[in-house]
Amino acid sequence: MIGLVLAAGAGRRLRPYTDTLPKALVPVGSRDDESTTVLDLTLGNFAEVGLTEVAVVVGYRKEAVHERQAALESRYGVKLTLIDNDRAEEWNNAYSLWCARDVLAEGVILANGDTVHPVSVERSLLAARGGDRRIILALDTVKELADEEMKVITEPGRGVRRITKLMDPSEATGEYIGVTLIEGSAAADLADALRTTFERDPDLYYEDGYQELVNRGVTIDTTPIGDVPWVEIDNHDDLARGRGIACLY
Repeated sequence: MIGLVLAAGAGRRLRPYTDTLPKALVPVGSRDDESTTVLDLTLGNFAEVGLTEVAVVVGYRKEAVHERQAALESRYGVKLTLIDNDRAEEWNNAYSLWCARDVLAEGVILANGDTVHPVSVERSLLAARGGDRRIILALDTVKELADEEMKVITEPGRGVRRITKLMDPSEATGEYIGVTLIEGSAAADLADALRTTFERDPDLYYEDGYQELVNRGVTIDTTPIGDVPWVEIDNHDDLARGRGIACLY
């Protein structure tokens, strides 16, 4: 199993940082620490659970990731493979994850490049492996939800029934935090669902690809992450929260 990070996004709401950097390289350390980024934290998590190879999907300002590749490999003891998303500034992340379809066959822990989270999330996903579970989503069942969150409805014995931002928060079981364990046996099915999704509408999310799988009868499981601090960084308020959380790890 390897790590996989989606780091192709522009993150325009985080300007001026993202005038020159992809969202995954926006600093989340203290104000005098410009070296710790979301990508750093994620690679640190992967290394801590024993992953030594990581694929990173790059696109917007990809040269910044290339420039840091050797330093990141040295710092975290991992080998990085950079995968180019040639439509990162035009299409949404269903296509971005599809660009990594070849590495999915190795089995991956996927992390969004804008999610600050503790290594306990990866540990929870690994502990949930086994049986016929092929795709496992990390789910926050504690947080009070609003309209913007990627909400999930689950059903005992059937797994995910619905995953979308477009639902009444009161109906949701919890929020998908942007971290998934994908077994290699699910790679072909997921790649096909992602292709169907972005061909239908290139603005769709990879979570819409997960919904496509559910609609096809594929079981997607979840595991709760517990009451742990995490944040998806979309704007400057999120960034401030992310810096407060990052210093706890």
